[in-house]
Amino acid sequence: MTYDVLVVGGGIAGLSAAAFCAQAGKSVLLCEKSETTGGLINSFTRNGFTFDTGIRAIEDSGIVLPMLKSLGLEVDFIKSYVSLGVGDRVISIQTPEDLLVYGQMLEDLYPGSKADVEPILEDIRMVMKYMDVLYGIENPIFKDLPRDTDFLFKTLFPWLGRFLFTIGKINRMNEPAEAHLRKFTQNRSLIDIISQHFFRRTPAFFAMSYFSLYLDYLYPRGGTGALPAALAKYCEAHGVNIHTKTAVTEIHPEQHLAHAGTDAPISYRQLIWTADQKALYDVVNVDGIQRDALRNRVLARRTLLRDKKGGDSIFAMYLSLDLDPSYFRAISNGHFFYTPSSKGMGSIFHEDLDTLLAGEKDFKAGTLAPSGYREKIQSWLQRYFARTTYEIAIPVLRDDALAPAGKTGIMVSVLMEYEVFRIIRDMGWYEASKTLCENCMIQALTETIYPRLQDSILDRFSYSPLSIERVTGSSQGAITGWAFTNDGIPAISSIVSVTRSVHTVLPDVSQAGQWAYSPSGLPISILTGKLAADRAVKRTGGKA
Repeated sequence: MTYDVLVVGGGIAGLSAAAFCAQAGKSVLLCEKSETTGGLINSFTRNGFTFDTGIRAIEDSGIVLPMLKSLGLEVDFIKSYVSLGVGDRVISIQTPEDLLVYGQMLEDLYPGSKADVEPILEDIRMVMKYMDVLYGIENPIFKDLPRDTDFLFKTLFPWLGRFLFTIGKINRMNEPAEAHLRKFTQNRSLIDIISQHFFRRTPAFFAMSYFSLYLDYLYPRGGTGALPAALAKYCEAHGVNIHTKTAVTEIHPEQHLAHAGTDAPISYRQLIWTADQKALYDVVNVDGIQRDALRNRVLARRTLLRDKKGGDSIFAMYLSLDLDPSYFRAISNGHFFYTPSSKGMGSIFHEDLDTLLAGEKDFKAGTLAPSGYREKIQSWLQRYFARTTYEIAIPVLRDDALAPAGKTGIMVSVLMEYEVFRIIRDMGWYEASKTLCENCMIQALTETIYPRLQDSILDRFSYSPLSIERVTGSSQGAITGWAFTNDGIPAISSIVSVTRSVHTVLPDVSQAGQWAYSPSGLPISILTGKLAADRAVKRTGGKA
């Protein structure tokens, strides 16, 4: 059998692509190397506690809800409010007016920099206005524009002018967030408190837009995994063959054939690749390509990607606690960004980290003893966990069915450099390092915001960037596509050019989920999944 469309990767981009191809009447095979679909967006239950993997909430961004509507799907969403905390100060973000409360907290934390706070708030207000334009309407890609003339003439056309004007402003905010904030203040602690829970060299617009995104968060009843589950159910109901535990190991692009394990080759008319981009060019059978020009393009792409880094990763800890949800509800909302110290991280996540990683050369050269290098890494981790910003998610505060009565499960995650854990693994103390990290996190939170935490633990476990890389196959355990620290991002990183982001150098092969711009992750994965599906449908003689 020849499939109209072969989709590789069963994350949110792959499920979206498969769903829209199936909606158009195409025969679709979806191959996912893991045991389940969903990728970085999933939920699981352990001893009666439901936890989420990957993202902790869902941003609509004018994309998620229109996607569901266009497929006729219903997911029960709960409004997910965010709390921000530093030390013993915690505020709730529920309306745009809460920006003033945020400003007051910053002034109280940094009284010597009071004059710097209002210009920062004004910058955030400006970006919030840009966001209102950027994602203020339902994304037109999910609309049947020829039939929906009201939307076309009353909403889309008037919006386009504002959009083009706003994009020009956004493009001028492409410098790293830390450099941008230095225009307003020289107080490094203040800069850190605003920017340190973003990825290294995150563009200013991405970082300063997060106050708007906090107001946009939704949480599916039952956990974030309810969203990919709804898409998978739709796919199965519309004839998509979903093969889990099936890794595509070889592609012959000129013959339109793909190999997965020992089974017969898969014949396809169009292929949509939603897995790691490096893996795509690694599995292309270059020797089987007859056309010199195509072979050279594939080899050039493979070479280009070889040294590119995936976006920042995380270390995440899961705790089952013998504490009533009311204990946590009295402190924060169910989605909580918390920093134990108002000092911020200072040099820890930048200069000190670079020095630490550079020490591997001395270790390999024998001029730094293994015990000495291990002590340096342990010391850095301890300082890092004492000063970093924690993203804390408490599912039972959003859906009371997600934990046993009188108990609470929480997920605590921090940004984490993949290379730190790669070095630790190579040195042979990976499991011990995970325990160290868990202990540091528990200590930091018990000594500050959750005094009863340490004595209430029923169960605990964690995953590192290496775990994410192993499970999802993403380069360096990336959760955000490509790192902003790369010398050139090997994917379209402008929202204006998003339609081109699905193109590859391979004939009849599209890609989706390759993103490096705001709002990264879920919304853009869905959007590019739809764009790749439209391209595949048109190329197989259909109408997207």
